[in-house]
Amino acid sequence: MYNTQIIGTGHYVPDRVVTNSELEEMMDTTDEWIVERTGVQERRWFEAGKDTVSNMGTKAALSALENAGLEAKDVDFIVFATLSPEYYFPGCGVLVQDQLNIGTIGALDVRNQCSGFIYGLSVADQYIKTGMYKTILVIGSEIQSNIMDKSSNGRAMAVIFGDGAGAVVLQATEDPGKGILSTHLHSQGKHAMELTVKEPSTIHKDQIIKRLIDGAEADIYPYMNGKFIFKHAIERFSEVINEALDKNHYKPSDLDMLIPHQANLRISQFTQRSLGLTDDKVWNNIQKYGNTTSASIPIALNEAHRAGKINDGDLVCLAAFGSGLTWASALIRW
Repeated sequence: MYNTQIIGTGHYVPDRVVTNSELEEMMDTTDEWIVERTGVQERRWFEAGKDTVSNMGTKAALSALENAGLEAKDVDFIVFATLSPEYYFPGCGVLVQDQLNIGTIGALDVRNQCSGFIYGLSVADQYIKTGMYKTILVIGSEIQSNIMDKSSNGRAMAVIFGDGAGAVVLQATEDPGKGILSTHLHSQGKHAMELTVKEPSTIHKDQIIKRLIDGAEADIYPYMNGKFIFKHAIERFSEVINEALDKNHYKPSDLDMLIPHQANLRISQFTQRSLGLTDDKVWNNIQKYGNTTSASIPIALNEAHRAGKINDGDLVCLAAFGSGLTWASALIRW
């Protein structure tokens, strides 16, 4: 049986930087309010006509392939995680396959929101471990700035989220001391409505355009029960990280780097304190990108890797929590 090694990382973010000061002009908020509650100082918003969820994913993938020393033709399979696909169907994975001009390889779309990248990583890991594929692209990409309510009514969510894409190249290795040691996936659907976008939906008899005309527009914006999600996130983050460590007979002090999903800086800081980790062992970038959902972990992973903070032999943990509710972790020997 093979192990699965991350051999390349990459990311792409739109050019447009949106500061908290700019949001002050759109809604009743302040830079101080946003930073105190979320840690976000700025985020990226896509440029219509230039950036799409799939082509941002493709750009991140090309960066990861270059970092791995591979070409697109070397890829055997694509896993694409997003909550904001271009279309109801087809999914973004096949669009990336076309944009990379790869042959008729398979492409799988994953819809696990903030946990999507780790879920996708886990699926790809199984394909490689069983020998089905040798080289897999796992991509997380999001455009969320155009689905937020940017009025004062929607400020609680609009100030947090941003746009961007990240990717990794996975490859089989016969080195038993390298690669993904384990992944851990969980869900709790009874709390699904605490973080959701209800429209557009297929549960209604009428088409979405008629419902919008008739006044159903409120449900097209994301809803989050902030206090509820915060409480569950800080519990599940520590729980799923410790699950990964226990499975592989490690302690938090053995970690060289923790890459948490960038949901909220306060959640990351709480998790860091609960695990007893120093600042140099946790990578946070929500300050400059906001919460990019499925893209947040691969973007942060690429930054930490390129900055020399993740090196050969390091023990790295990825962890995420989000809508579903879903949460997940992966422990990696780099």
